[in-house]
Amino acid sequence: MALGVTVMAAGDAGGPPAPPQPETARRETAQTGQPSPGTGTQPLPAAVPTWVSIPSIAVEAPLTNVGLDPEGWVEAPPQEIQNLAGWYEGGAAPGALGTAVIVGHVDNAAGPAVFYGLGAVRTGDSVEVIREDGVAVRFEIYDIAVYDKDHLPESVYRDTGQAELRIITCGGSFEQGSGYTDNVVVFARMTGTV
Repeated sequence: MALGVTVMAAGDAGGPPAPPQPETARRETAQTGQPSPGTGTQPLPAAVPTWVSIPSIAVEAPLTNVGLDPEGWVEAPPQEIQNLAGWYEGGAAPGALGTAVIVGHVDNAAGPAVFYGLGAVRTGDSVEVIREDGVAVRFEIYDIAVYDKDHLPESVYRDTGQAELRIITCGGSFEQGSGYTDNVVVFARMTGTV
């Protein structure tokens, strides 16, 4: 089953400037994805994540569990809480074997939200996820892609046989009534623990 994230903006034309868009991202329309380069890092036992940190864009945010909406799309965290990201609890836990997924809003009615700056990350940047077992898992970003929000390919969620992470938010242009046209997807691999 293909999954997607429907994160809508509540801004208007007179609001803050558009969020940064990835300069180095692949613009994808096909059902293919880049293979992970692999690190040989051993996955950890599963544990619920509680916090995400992306130092290059000053993200420090708590995580809440999210599931699927009635249409089968990954739910976003509550829109009214600007600095909150969601971990898709139906997938892998960050650091465990498989592909973990974290989603968040780019903005809301009050302005920029948790992943407003996600389009400014670069390959090589680090992401840290703290879990309720006290382990901080470090990931390295190895790819960034932009997909039409209604056609997020299954390859985004594919199990690569390693501990990986995807971070997803809205991107592209904003259309009144339907929100952002695209999703920014960050691909990261586990490189160790802190």
